[in-house]
Amino acid sequence: MNQVKKLLTVALALCALQSNAQKSTDKSKGGGLHKAYNIKLVLPDVKDTGVYLAHFYGKGGNEIYISDSAKFKKGGIAEFHSNDSNFVGGSYMLLMSDKRTNFEFLLDRGDNLTITGSVEKLPESLKFTGSHQNDLFIDYEIKARENGEAQQKLVKELETCKTKEDTAKVREKSVAQSKKFVNYRRDVVKNNPGSLVASILNALEKPEIPEGDHFLADGKTKDSTFAYRYYKNHFWDYFNFQDDRLIYTPLYDGLLDEYFSKEVLPYPDSVEQEGDMLLKKARGSKDVFKYTLYWLTKYVENSKVMGLSDAFVYFVENYYMKGDAFWLSQGDLQKYIDRARKMGPNVIGNVAPELKLPNVGNKKTETLSQVKSKYTLVMFYSPNCGHCQHEIPALDSAYEASLKEKGLTIFTVATEGDDKAINAFLEKHKVDKKWVNTWDPENVGNYHNNYDVYSTPTIYLLDDRKIIVGKRLDHSNIGSLIDMNERKKKEKTQKK
Repeated sequence: MNQVKKLLTVALALCALQSNAQKSTDKSKGGGLHKAYNIKLVLPDVKDTGVYLAHFYGKGGNEIYISDSAKFKKGGIAEFHSNDSNFVGGSYMLLMSDKRTNFEFLLDRGDNLTITGSVEKLPESLKFTGSHQNDLFIDYEIKARENGEAQQKLVKELETCKTKEDTAKVREKSVAQSKKFVNYRRDVVKNNPGSLVASILNALEKPEIPEGDHFLADGKTKDSTFAYRYYKNHFWDYFNFQDDRLIYTPLYDGLLDEYFSKEVLPYPDSVEQEGDMLLKKARGSKDVFKYTLYWLTKYVENSKVMGLSDAFVYFVENYYMKGDAFWLSQGDLQKYIDRARKMGPNVIGNVAPELKLPNVGNKKTETLSQVKSKYTLVMFYSPNCGHCQHEIPALDSAYEASLKEKGLTIFTVATEGDDKAINAFLEKHKVDKKWVNTWDPENVGNYHNNYDVYSTPTIYLLDDRKIIVGKRLDHSNIGSLIDMNERKKKEKTQKK
């Protein structure tokens, strides 16, 4: 089975492992078959003194979690026993104490498993007693490797083709080879219903787009989006959202990433709708639901795509605040809620929070809601910010070139510095007379919370009603966002 190439990031907390090892020993004293699993590992040529039992959770790569440890006895024998009522099953790994030598296998609840082999010949020397599905999975990996090698040969053969006929023949061979492998995989699934190996192999299935032409409702116009829509609509057909064992494999995270990066439009409403769909499918499971909600939240919170942070507020309000984040402590849950409340006022589509601050030049009070302009750009900056030193002159160039004629007014808020330093900065960049420039010497603006300003520059675009139409912008995308908003307004008017 596939070996993990890099294990440097695996955290091995010694005290926790010693505790786990002691628990394993204590649990094994009673003898007999334990409810969760029994594993007997026999590696006569082993040189290590210890071995760890680890598992995946949601994703693969370097992220594995140590769940138990054991010592090798005479004859290279090590044993793991557990009656943990929370054990689920999944893709596990036995990792030698050198942190390099390892092999993966499938472990299911109730397994009474003996694994024999040679350290020098891993994983091909492994033999499993008491686990037919590991034999199936090893056979699958061999077939997968052979399929890959066969396809590579056909790729090289394709490079030598000189005629269309030769090319067509090679492609036919490739299709036939792929179908042969897929049919083999489907047979394993069909003949082993309910097994972990069947659930894993089924999750690897991809939608097959029906061949031939496809038309719109008129029956005449070809549907150019049919392939995309069909693939997207059937992407999750083969993933069992009620099988928590799949979360203990390196499958789900990759599927989520593929789906949201390639199939879902990066707009808050689209992501929210797709997230609701997946969470509905996972409702009733424990680990699948937990990982889905966790993944969605992190995805939208960390995304650099404009507006996706609005979806973070949505998921917190509709799931976390309704008791669905069952794994969080009250303190950790409150952190999500506090974060969402801070982001809530600046969600795209909302009226921008009021700003009432003194002009840094003439000290006259400037009020954001009273700025009469087709569009208003609100920019939070610091004269000591290196990025601001670049962004403000670039923004000014864009303003003079096209943004001013689009009806844009720029309203700035200096987040730090005294009035002399701020005025010097604005005069240096020659924007002291053309923009509305404010500051907050008395710290009364509350813009850190209302506009989620924790770094500079932070830029928002508002329409004539001071509704937020864009945020986290820079000089390069403001003009295109204004143009897009104008097109939307025109289309809306035409529909009326």
